[in-house]
Amino acid sequence: MTVRSDQNQDEIEKNERTSYFRLPALDVSIAFPQATPASVFPPSTSDYYVFDDLLTHEEKSLRIKVRECVEKEVAPIMAKYWEKAEFPFHIIPKLAALRVAGGTIKGYGCPGLSLTGSAIATAEIARVDASCSTFILVHSSLAMLTIALCGSEAQKERYLPSLAQLKTVACWALTEPGYGSDASSVATTATKVEGGWILEGQKRWIGNSTFADVLVIFARNTTTNQINGFIVKKNAPGLTATKIENKIGLRIVQNGDILLKKVFVPDEDKLPGVNSFQDTSKVLAVSRVMVAWQPIGISMGVYDMCHRYLKERKQFGAPLAAFQINQEKLARMLGNVQAMVLMGWRLCKLYENGKMTAGQASLAKGWITLKARETVALGRELLGGNGILSDFLVAKAFCDLEPIYTYEGTYEINMLVAGREVSGFASFKPSASSQRSRL
Repeated sequence: MTVRSDQNQDEIEKNERTSYFRLPALDVSIAFPQATPASVFPPSTSDYYVFDDLLTHEEKSLRIKVRECVEKEVAPIMAKYWEKAEFPFHIIPKLAALRVAGGTIKGYGCPGLSLTGSAIATAEIARVDASCSTFILVHSSLAMLTIALCGSEAQKERYLPSLAQLKTVACWALTEPGYGSDASSVATTATKVEGGWILEGQKRWIGNSTFADVLVIFARNTTTNQINGFIVKKNAPGLTATKIENKIGLRIVQNGDILLKKVFVPDEDKLPGVNSFQDTSKVLAVSRVMVAWQPIGISMGVYDMCHRYLKERKQFGAPLAAFQINQEKLARMLGNVQAMVLMGWRLCKLYENGKMTAGQASLAKGWITLKARETVALGRELLGGNGILSDFLVAKAFCDLEPIYTYEGTYEINMLVAGREVSGFASFKPSASSQRSRL
């Protein structure tokens, strides 16, 4: 007969407890069979007023192609990569095959989409995963567009074809740790030397920066005191990009802190079309339209998820969709989506006709994001306890909206830009002109 000491018995019990708690979590479809998780994405049900009729045949076809791809390739993996805060590099070829990188750029292997088409593609990606839409937006509507609008012919031919195919990836570095909403206060310096420029400074919150092959960086010319743009290649001596950890939103996006220590950039990689901060406005005008369509897409996805969930989930023998309060919240979400889509669509048409103003773009970005926050919060309420699980999309979307509410101008700054334009008074920074400026 073997006699166990109290110490040995304690060790055995401890190991049994530890082993028990190390069991993997059950698949949510098994643990909670009353509703389908977002890894099997719900059908699109949010186009209540048939806004699809406003699109051209090409734009409708693009929407279908993008929707099918992201539902098939991104939906099954997004929660896992979001939880790990890692980027799924294996889906880049799938995204490249959509032919949306480069957006409205014509030539150089770019798709030459209408702005509306590019916006619809952005929304369809965001409907399934906001992080993937941000990856494309940074790469395409910021970095690639800057090269297309402000680069030399040689630079366009050298960089755009590979970027359009996503064989190389780009980032766009404007914001810095010392400044918040005043992005024009660039402290990073560019000093002219023989054959090129020396860049020194810091950039923060730069999406894609930890793995980008091409970095579009803005710095202040030490001679003219104006903002210039530069194309910096990956692994340039003196360049480091460090991942920002512990984000609660857009966790798949690899935001980084960039440190520039005497980074040499040859003259051929200085962007000739960036000679002041105002030159970035041409790019920001397009990107702000795209950012306005991200919360539209997120809200569409959350509505679709809630619509399916309420019809599948039963209590007291009846689906949750049969209850009055749930119907009111679902209808309010649907109304928000219709209003957001209509404002976003009109913004695209104003831009395409050369009539969009800075105030109109800012009002759309700020108001749409505000309504998206309300919409996703309603979805969170509808899903009850399951509303905090990333498996059912809403919790993830709830978090992903927070950085979108802030980037490309906070809600308050965007409202003040619109307020300045409609009132004629600058309440936060004097404007160069009191007249409405066409972008």
